[in-house]
Amino acid sequence: MTAPIPNQRHLFDIPDDVTYINCAYLSPLLKTAAARGIQGIQRKVHPWTIVRSDFYDELELSRAAYARLIGTAADDIAIIPSTSYGAAIAAANLPVGKGQSIVVIAGEHSSNVRIWQILARDKGARMITVERPADGNWTAAVLAAIDASTAIAALPNLHWTDGGMIDLAAIGARLRAVGAAFVVDGTQSIGAFPLDLKTVQPDFLICSAYKWLLCPYTLGFLYAAPHRQNGRPIEEHGFNRAGAAAAEGATDYPETFEPGARRYDMGERSNFIHLPMAIVALEQLTAWTPANIAATLKPLTDALAEGGRKLGLDAPPIGHRVPHMIGLTRPGGLPAGLADKLARQKIYVSQRGQALRVSPHLYNSAADIDRLLAALKPLL
Repeated sequence: MTAPIPNQRHLFDIPDDVTYINCAYLSPLLKTAAARGIQGIQRKVHPWTIVRSDFYDELELSRAAYARLIGTAADDIAIIPSTSYGAAIAAANLPVGKGQSIVVIAGEHSSNVRIWQILARDKGARMITVERPADGNWTAAVLAAIDASTAIAALPNLHWTDGGMIDLAAIGARLRAVGAAFVVDGTQSIGAFPLDLKTVQPDFLICSAYKWLLCPYTLGFLYAAPHRQNGRPIEEHGFNRAGAAAAEGATDYPETFEPGARRYDMGERSNFIHLPMAIVALEQLTAWTPANIAATLKPLTDALAEGGRKLGLDAPPIGHRVPHMIGLTRPGGLPAGLADKLARQKIYVSQRGQALRVSPHLYNSAADIDRLLAALKPLL
């Protein structure tokens, strides 16, 4: 059972006159995470204090913290720098034959599209792009595009421009029925919206951490299902090989990988600044729980949908949108530079595609939504 979370603005360094409703762009850092980052910088200032175990301890703590957040084992998680990196790992390890298809959605972020275009070209496969449905029901539209020729579906569980929802459980069941692989981009949902791995059963789940995971930039996580953990990484380095932790200065080249998904870890993964910050953020999100975060944010996005409607703005229909993010559109388009005009009033949102994307977090309140709507009225 979910429960709303009291406002947590005091945990972030957000001035009173700033209305920041833009977590889908970049999250602010928790004060506690920022403090850990400063400590990490000091360690690099004095590198003689960094020992071999420091390359592994916080790495494994962050891997385990993310695993707890999504309900899996640390062995299933790789440390990556970006969504595109994770998608490249998935593309390198999933089979697709000539004449088969790869399914994506129209307007999806390029990080989860370009590698599939290249793979389809190289293998003689077809790209199937699901167009935006008029009724807002992405799930039905995607299901209709999956058939016996489908080899891979690479999908988010919401459209990144407006929060239109895709039911990953239903998609996963359909893909398993036709023997296709499932790659999920969770960058705009993991941490703020529940995802049941056991129900969805993705082959790979990718998540950049600088948005809803409240982590620094250039950090992400890749879940690899157990049957996908024997593949080939896209980098070759020594730190993900068995025995590396105790092999400082070694000049041999062991072939055996560390267990589980660790083989997919990026090079230079042991970031002494980012990883301590990530541990703090991930532990806080686990304490809050994504389900409770979603329940807390839903009244804010619902109020924005209703207030926007009175201003002549449309939003994805309730039942077909996520609770933590919403995009407002208008027939004929929004005024140019709308987000910039709001920023001059210290109200921060994004324009993505045809939508004004608004993405609150626990530092926001109903007053922030009211302020945004009041500012929009004369600008529209």
